[in-house]
Amino acid sequence: MKKRIAILGSTGSIGRQALDVIYEHVDKFQVVALTTNRNVELLAQQVEAFHPSYVGIVDSESVQEFKNYGLTGVEVLSGKECLKNIATLPEVDLVLVAVVGISGLEPTIAALEAGKDVALANKESLVAGGHLVVEAARKSESKIIPVDSEHSAIFQCLAGCDDPNKIKRIYLTASGGPFRNYSKDQLRHVTVEEALNHPNWRMGKKVTIDSATLMNKGLEVIEAHWLFGLSIEQIQVVIHPQSVIHSMVEYIDGSIIAHMGKTDMRLPILYALSWPQRLESSVGSLELAAMEPLTFEMPDFDRFPCLGLAYKALEIGGTMPVVLNAADEVAVEKFLRGEISFMEIPVMIEQAMKSHKAVQNPDLNTILRVDHGIRRQLM
Repeated sequence: MKKRIAILGSTGSIGRQALDVIYEHVDKFQVVALTTNRNVELLAQQVEAFHPSYVGIVDSESVQEFKNYGLTGVEVLSGKECLKNIATLPEVDLVLVAVVGISGLEPTIAALEAGKDVALANKESLVAGGHLVVEAARKSESKIIPVDSEHSAIFQCLAGCDDPNKIKRIYLTASGGPFRNYSKDQLRHVTVEEALNHPNWRMGKKVTIDSATLMNKGLEVIEAHWLFGLSIEQIQVVIHPQSVIHSMVEYIDGSIIAHMGKTDMRLPILYALSWPQRLESSVGSLELAAMEPLTFEMPDFDRFPCLGLAYKALEIGGTMPVVLNAADEVAVEKFLRGEISFMEIPVMIEQAMKSHKAVQNPDLNTILRVDHGIRRQLM
């Protein structure tokens, strides 16, 4: 029987690659639903190729444009609620949450509460509302399968570990981004084009800038805390420029299990969609004898303060990670528009955190209220 998939954010980078994976394995997967914010031209192409029963268009004003394509056999849902509606469809087995931003939080919780397994590519769901997401999964006994390459690696390295007390620590690897060897003075003058030129990965603009500031790794630290139930002391970031080892788990006996693979997001996407099975991939294998030496170094918190801010937000807890995430999104957008410099990104985030008194154990409404307030404050 085919696994029935809904993709929230099918026109984004992860969504498009997920459909590439599904196309290679049409005998294993059935696309039930796709959503977009407003990229209805690409959505229409995807509908023609995969014939879903439902589509969701968050931007209601774009619905008529989609209908003008004259596609039949597909039900159109619209508005912000369409993400939750599609995430809870009875005919869906697995929901891939690949939307960007805090808009992924509510549909992620809704999918888990409805008993769906979730392939999670939305960092904000765990950063802003990790306790709510984990609790929803616990109650419904649904599974969260991480899509991020680092968390997918940890997820796979933990296979067969039935006791969390056996884990000493995990290592989240980071390439270091395009500015790994830049001085602080050089970092003050980097351009948007330079920051978008990641040496190893091809990702969306927001994630690429976050990788350059190391905020992406900071957000992953918070994600790892919730995904794997680890303390802040058990989560270590290590710079690994070759991006061959995607992360590692160290056990209490000193053994380290590492996950290696090509730098291609289709691999963790395929694993998340096919879990607990493994399927063949066209990505190919590493040529071990041809690889350059693998090196590791500690991150520089002084040159890349975003990483330290993320650890601080996790340490404080409550709504502070919400502030971190919202402030980062606004700051990155301002940088992309040329309104602030690269090194002003962490300054904006730190100022927002200092101005906020964290609310512990926030409910969903509090999270959304704080998120909206920080964005309005910084815009």
